[in-house]
Amino acid sequence: VHLVESGGGLVQPGGSLRLSCAASGFTFRRYVMSWYRQAPGKERELVATISDAGGSGNYADSVKARFTISRDNAKMTVDLQMNSLKPEDTAVYYCKADLPYPRGTIWGQGTQVTVSS
Repeated sequence: VHLVESGGGLVQPGGSLRLSCAASGFTFRRYVMSWYRQAPGKERELVATISDAGGSGNYADSVKARFTISRDNAKMTVDLQMNSLKPEDTAVYYCKADLPYPRGTIWGQGTQVTVSS
């Protein structure tokens, strides 16, 4: 079971990035997928969640109207489109899947997003 994030990088304030998470080793279409982030010195926080069937997703207040989560069950990917980025969005972004016992919660390795001029 693996989750591999990609798409992070350095972007100026106001810019955009698209993160992608590729899943393998489980029946992706059956499970809720989430994006989290962790800034230096802070706890990991939930950014966005999307149901197994897709749809509009649920978002942290801090990213509403700027970020969009989406998924492609055929490709087994979940993406996070990030627009109007702010310096406070700087963090390592992680993809997460909550699988049933015994596999449990699965995390990707993370991808760094830095918003700076």
